[in-house]
Amino acid sequence: MIMVSSPQAKPLSDEALRKIDAYWRACHYLAVGMIYLRENPLLKEPLKPEHVKHRLLGHWGASPALSFTYIHCNRLIKQYDLDMIFMAGPGHGAPGVLGPVYLEGTYSEIYPDKSLDERGMGKFFKQFSFPGHIGSHVTPETPGSIHEGGELGYSLSHAYGSILDNPDLITCCVVGDGEAETGPLATAWHSNKFINPIRDGAVLPVLNLNGYKIANPTILARISHEELEALFRGYGYTPYIVEGSDPAEMHQKMAATMELCINEIRGIQQECRNSGNPVRPRWPMIILRTPKGWTGPQEVDGHKVEGFWRAHQVPMGGMHSNPEHLRRLGEWMKSYRPEELFDENGTLIPELQELAPTGNRRMSANPQANGGLLRRELTMPDFRQYAIEIPEPGTVKFENTKVLGFLMRDIMRDNPNNFRLMGPDETASNRLQAVYEVTKKAWMADFYEEDLDGSELSPDGRVMEMLSEHTLQGWLEGYLLTGRHGLFHTYEAFAHVVDSMFNQHAKWLDICKNHVPWRRSVSSLNILLSSLVWRQDHNGFSHQDPGYVDLVTNKSPDVVRVYFPPDANCLLSVADHCFRSVDYINVIVSDKQNHLQFLPMDAAIQHCTKGIGIWDWASNDDCGTEPDIPDVVMASCGDIPTMESLAATAILREEFPYLKVRFVNVVDLFKLVSEGEHPHGLNDWDFNSLFTPDKPVIFNFHGYPWLIHKLVYRRANQERIHVRGYKEEGNINTPLELAIRNQIDRFNLVIDVIDRVPKLGSAAAHVKERMKNRIIECLTYAFEQGTDIEEVTNWQWPYKGNDFCR
Repeated sequence: MIMVSSPQAKPLSDEALRKIDAYWRACHYLAVGMIYLRENPLLKEPLKPEHVKHRLLGHWGASPALSFTYIHCNRLIKQYDLDMIFMAGPGHGAPGVLGPVYLEGTYSEIYPDKSLDERGMGKFFKQFSFPGHIGSHVTPETPGSIHEGGELGYSLSHAYGSILDNPDLITCCVVGDGEAETGPLATAWHSNKFINPIRDGAVLPVLNLNGYKIANPTILARISHEELEALFRGYGYTPYIVEGSDPAEMHQKMAATMELCINEIRGIQQECRNSGNPVRPRWPMIILRTPKGWTGPQEVDGHKVEGFWRAHQVPMGGMHSNPEHLRRLGEWMKSYRPEELFDENGTLIPELQELAPTGNRRMSANPQANGGLLRRELTMPDFRQYAIEIPEPGTVKFENTKVLGFLMRDIMRDNPNNFRLMGPDETASNRLQAVYEVTKKAWMADFYEEDLDGSELSPDGRVMEMLSEHTLQGWLEGYLLTGRHGLFHTYEAFAHVVDSMFNQHAKWLDICKNHVPWRRSVSSLNILLSSLVWRQDHNGFSHQDPGYVDLVTNKSPDVVRVYFPPDANCLLSVADHCFRSVDYINVIVSDKQNHLQFLPMDAAIQHCTKGIGIWDWASNDDCGTEPDIPDVVMASCGDIPTMESLAATAILREEFPYLKVRFVNVVDLFKLVSEGEHPHGLNDWDFNSLFTPDKPVIFNFHGYPWLIHKLVYRRANQERIHVRGYKEEGNINTPLELAIRNQIDRFNLVIDVIDRVPKLGSAAAHVKERMKNRIIECLTYAFEQGTDIEEVTNWQWPYKGNDFCR
């Protein structure tokens, strides 16, 4: 590790101290006003009940520390011309950020009715936590924000993601001490082991120890200084403690400490960049220990407030029925001496306006926090050149995701500063290892000689591996929101670890897309789920859960997409589309094992472009001069279910040559939804054209079967759609055994057809018995041999060309 000596900062002059404290008081005044007031913003008359909001939903506890840190960042931005953005981790911390954002003018530029005068200030106050307006988090409507903080835990990973491949950016991230108790935040401290001082920027973490959560003390605030310092030294940081409650003293301490940290960061970067040696330093971080609700009421109704958990939300309520609280609110706001801060029109006085940076150097106007302004299209290779040659459908095997690895290898080659791959120790496991031909795994911790033998580690790597899905997705979200591209891949069963994190990003995109027109489009969050439920014969029940897509389908149809490419060529087509897209979360479900390949590239492109379609070569309802109505529709979604459905279709053709079968495959899951419910949904006419309005549909699905019923609930004749899928039946099973136990196998599908096609009925009893016998034989063989029978493991589609029609 390296340490760089930093010049000591000069103390603030009396004049500078007076101004910075006055600016901070202006931020406080705005914070209290937006929490409580809807009228009378400059207190030109005594407060009355009608001036105060009925719904007091703002949070005061962390606001002073947030604005305190923000304005000290501003001082250094001006002094050193820094490229800097700000992230607020504490929950409901918007008042502490909105105040300085408003004062530096950006808010009024974007929202002209919130002008920098009394009238605009009144509207600024009223909108906060008010129906139809903005919330108490740093939501997408807040200029300069790329981290809302609606769910605690992601601020630090977002911060580190923002500075990857962004060498000039410094992100100041204030971490709440309650937030620091979450698992995602705890793992995100380790992000410093992946930051290359040459090619990446820097994060300055500020841990705000104000001591309390909603109604409890925080852990880190109740341990000794020695233990606290040891903890962060153990994480690999140089911690600096800024502690106190006297504003004048704290301004001096914070000014000196932040300047020291900035100089350390710049010194580290300069030394590494000059030497070309990216050694891991001990990056600086600040522990800011201040009272919760700092500068607010000391006590209310005989209860301690400042420095206690009661300061967390609104220190005083009941303004419409408690005249004493109303009076004390007026005193509290007047204690900030607004007459010294604003002129009679409600505009910040000129000498304080000068303290904020100007133009894009304002953190609220920095293009990094509106990443679409900086986003560049990827240089994309032609995905067709990676096509698997398929002489006949269902005769060639290949690892689907391995082909995706070839495509991403060349994307990363052609976009050396603009694309990252994130995954929890599974890049090779998920068959994406071709990327190592152009870049390695980012690694700034210790390196051993034996790592040369296949570990694929490099300080300059752009593959990010860490056993924390939260940190990985947080990195990628921060990377995307600052204008770049990437993919997050993980085992399907464990994607649930980031269920709620997915929710938060989906909500962010939804608000940006539909309600914040000034935010430019950012690259989509692309998620690859592999190591799928149907190929867990050695891992067992714990690794069998396809339910992540159920969660995805609950989100806004404006921002989510789910794709089940049945083979490698379809995966290439889907991936190309997803990498070019903006403002979505694209979930791609594709297995890593060897699988049969079905569609030549041209056919794959057509199929994926439509998202759903009939496979003529596996259908015999259109073989004569006049097309026939099928007796049954065999439908599939997912690579393994598609193979089993095709195998069942081949059995049906052999056993019942007179049976008219139509084979439909679904790539885009949302095609099943009615068009009024999702922009990709089919209208009823097209749906009935594919599936018929009344014939039985045997739908073999990759995930839980009831999801399909949910998606098609508005379609006619629901009872005709029979869905097979995963039913929580599994353990250490062979692939076919697992399929049989969940009834997605070829034999059970044939039985389903016999049971649902009226003209078969008892005439097919012998075939039904043979299918039951085959199930018993296959299960017995798996128990005895530990593998599936050869005719299943080596099965191929038995028909060539149009033979299925003959």
